[in-house]
Parts: sequence; structure tokens; C-alpha cells
Amino acid sequence: MDDRNTGPLAGFTVGVTAARRADELIALLRRRGASVLHAPALRIVPLADDTELLAATKELIGRPPDVVVATTAIGFRGWVEAADGWGVGEELLATLRSTELLARGPKVKGAIRAAGLVEEWSPQSESLAEVLERLLAAGVAGRRIALQLHGEPLPGFVEALRAGGAEVVVVPVYRWMAPEDLAPLDRLLDAIAVGGVDAVSFTSAPAAASLLSRAEERGMREAVLDALRGGLVSACVGPVTAVPLQALGVDTVQPERFRLGPLVQLLCRELPGRARVLPVAGHRLEIRGHAVLVDDELRAVPPAGMALLRALARRPGWVVARAELLRTLPGAGRDEHAVETAMARLRAALGAPNLIQTVVKRGYRLSLDVGGEDKYGELPRDAAVTARGVLG
Repeated sequence: MDDRNTGPLAGFTVGVTAARRADELIALLRRRGASVLHAPALRIVPLADDTELLAATKELIGRPPDVVVATTAIGFRGWVEAADGWGVGEELLATLRSTELLARGPKVKGAIRAAGLVEEWSPQSESLAEVLERLLAAGVAGRRIALQLHGEPLPGFVEALRAGGAEVVVVPVYRWMAPEDLAPLDRLLDAIAVGGVDAVSFTSAPAAASLLSRAEERGMREAVLDALRGGLVSACVGPVTAVPLQALGVDTVQPERFRLGPLVQLLCRELPGRARVLPVAGHRLEIRGHAVLVDDELRAVPPAGMALLRALARRPGWVVARAELLRTLPGAGRDEHAVETAMARLRAALGAPNLIQTVVKRGYRLSLDVGGEDKYGELPRDAAVTARGVLG
């Protein structure tokens, strides 16, 4: 069976902006039924070609720091491997042995020990905030502290150390640049602007900033921001990732644990929880992004049909005129026969023609059940009023 026809994310489309570990995230989403639109917002500079990382490494070897903070396992391993490739691996390890080595969490500890080193300390919380608190409590004035980054700058961390009198050297492992092929990112931006995706996932702050920068280059920044501030779910792997979006008034959701698995689990709760559920003609109708659950059976619906269904669901049980429905159709002209054609296809897609009633010379309405709120839980107020009054 196709995974996209089952699972909590069936019928929803999720945009993925990740470059690193994108395949893992996409597989997790598809396994839970989502359709995925992958658009890497960044590309990673290959370590072997990264002259900035090489320069920082040689600087630390030439003048060892007092403290080294390792923030990610993959970043630390990549740093050591790159140094080996440049012929300075042993010198780097010798430098790290002579310093106070702090690890952000257990994965980083594993990478440190795999390199034959031993960390001085690691927080139980896996939080850089706790690392910063320890450093500041011990006093950093006059100390030289190296911070291994992994793609994302940590301005608050660095600024706090410098304000305390420390000299901070950043080690930029895996720097980001704009993608070489912008077409996938442009397709995602177009889909966001027209409501073609239900959620966008972000696994790094630079990816969020890059997406917004590209939107501005294309003259669609406000349209994209309007969508992100609307019903679209902006799912961020952690609070640092969310900063560029929140600074622009975009609400974000984040898992308690900053990992891909919990991020997907969060989407599995958020998206179905926002779907519109209505009791219609004896059926349970759940309106999702690009499909509809009819009594728990997923029914794919074409875009024109979804536009009509959403227009009807905004006022369930009320008659919606053909002229008004025509305005909701993507690319529609002035011929109301387009509504009839799209409506016929919608009914066929739903597999239950009696869900939508034709009101002669007036328009169409959803056949909302009277008392349906008792069966499926409390309806939206407008639907409840309709069921009890207009149809009662």
C-alpha cells in the first residue's frame, strides 16, 4: 500500500528546506503519509575546500585556546577528519588534549571519545545555555575560548562570552551557501504563496533566512510572509532555528527534543489537529491539505475541487452561490459552467455525491447533519447554528 494513503499525515503536503539529512527527514514524513516538496534552501561547503575552516584550525594549533566547546557530533567528527586530510590531524588532536574540552551532549561526547579524547564536562540537558552558564560562573575574563559551530551562528552565546571578557574563536564547520539550483526553492515559494503546502519544516536558522531572502529577490516576500503568518505550520527543530521567522511575526512550533523524529511527531499532531471535521450526510468529513478523509478513507481531490470544498466548509449548511464559488477556482474566468464541471469532479472524487446538495438556481451547500456535533464533538459555532436553525 502506498504510504501516502495511510498515516497521520496522509493528505498533507510538507515542504522540506533541509540540505543535510534531508533524505532521513523525507523518509520519516512519507512513512507517515505526507506528500513532500523538497527544496534545499542552502548547500554545504565541502570541508576539504573550506579555506576558512583550515585557517581557524591552523590558528588554534599555533595558539591553543583555554577552552574548546564542541556543539555537534557530526561537526566535531568532520572537523577532525578534515584536519587529517590537510595533514594537521595529529596537531589538532594534541591541541585539543591540552585544553578544557566541553561537549554539548552525549552524541558529542561519543564523537570526542572516538577521536581518542576525553571531555572535561557535558550538561545533562544537552543545552548550550547550560554550557554558557557554567563558563560564565567560572569566569571567562582573559580566557581564549574556541566554539565549534555547525552551520548556524550563535550570536547570543558569543556575545555573552565576549561581554564577560573572553576572546572567542569560532570554528565554522559546515558553512552554508545559497543552493546552486534555485528552481526547487522557487517552486516551494510559489506553493507557499498560493496555499499549496500545509507545513514547512526548518532544521537550521540559515535555511529559514535563505528562504526569506530568495522570496525578497523574487518580489514575493510579503506574500510568503502572509502565508507563513496564516494557517501554514512553520515547524522548527529548535528555538535557534525559529529566530529568523519569529523576528518577523511568524508563529512557529517546536518539539521538546531538538531532533528530526520529534519534529515529525509534532507535525503528526499539529496538522491533523488543524483539519476541519464536519458531519455531512451521515459521513465524517475531514478536510485536509490536498485530500479528504471520508469515514477514514482518504480521497484525493484535485485543486479546483479542494477550492470549492473549502468555500462550502467555511459556511457549512449554507447555500454558496455559483458566482462566489467561481471566484474561488484557480485561474477561473467568468463562465459559471466551470463551477459545474469542477463540482462534478469533486463529487466523483469524494465517492459520495450526496455530500454536496445542489440548490436549483441558487448554488450548492454541504448537507450538514442535524445534531452532528453530538456525534463528532462540538462543531464550529456557525456550523452548529446552521444545523440547529436553518436545517432544523
